[in-house]
Amino acid sequence: MKALTQTDFHFEGQKSVYHGKVRDVYNINDDLMVMVATDRISAFDVVLPKGIPFKGQVLNQIAASFLDATADIVPNWKLATPDPMVTVGLKADGFRVEMIIRGYLTGSAWREYKNGCRELCGVRLPDGMRENERFPEPIITPTTKADEGHDENISREEIIRQGIVSAEDYEVMERYTRALFQRGTEIAAKKGLILVDTKYEFGKRDGKVILIDEIHTPDSSRYFYAEGYEEKFAKGEPQRQLSKEFVRQWLIDHDFMNRPGDVMPELTDEFVDSISDRYIELYEHIVGQPFERANARDGSNAEASLSERIEKNVKAWLGTN
Repeated sequence: MKALTQTDFHFEGQKSVYHGKVRDVYNINDDLMVMVATDRISAFDVVLPKGIPFKGQVLNQIAASFLDATADIVPNWKLATPDPMVTVGLKADGFRVEMIIRGYLTGSAWREYKNGCRELCGVRLPDGMRENERFPEPIITPTTKADEGHDENISREEIIRQGIVSAEDYEVMERYTRALFQRGTEIAAKKGLILVDTKYEFGKRDGKVILIDEIHTPDSSRYFYAEGYEEKFAKGEPQRQLSKEFVRQWLIDHDFMNRPGDVMPELTDEFVDSISDRYIELYEHIVGQPFERANARDGSNAEASLSERIEKNVKAWLGTN
């Protein structure tokens, strides 16, 4: 099993590189972005100490599939996927807001709701809802996009009042968010899944709002299995789901939520393998095809071998475009 947890590439025309929690993004001539989906995994705004084999490939290929499947309704940044772990696309000025849309009351929203919260990001929530219950209509609950630490919930009105995004651009982002969620919901339903909630990021290029980053991956989205949903909901039982929530729940069960004094529990090899299997399972469900594990180049250092493969493929693409 191989995992890529760090990169340090030097591509022709490279202006800068941003190392995020999961992705490393290389700026090429202030025009293109080379986004490498590493095998790092984060939860509660902290990167876990071990990488998850094939996670980056899963995320990159799911995102690429959905960017292609939604390009007719929302313009996006993608140009090519020269490597299983890489997408190359257009550079845009990203908005400092993440557009989170929720079709069901679950996850962090449920945790706040059961503690008495009845308004989330300026959206009123009805009384009497239960965990995993479907909202009458999907709700948008934006967050500010933080470079470090926690993203913060914020309302539509506050985003516009503070000038974070103009009213005109926010209206476009909101319309695109609902259209993307509807398309994602329809695609998931055909695969026997429910798209529960997700997030989208947008940027601006040449005066036009475009979709950037990943979409509909297990890092950015939550899926339930459609089969058994109603029965489990009626009984108040946990839903079968494909998302990163099971990692968060495992950490919660081991008394870690990144609070002061919390100690990261040991990630056993068995648990790491189980996370990898869950990511591959989601890929096969949502894409509808068997997952083909991409090989690293031969070598004793698996991480270096993955890096060599990625570097070769990206340089070949940049050299012909």
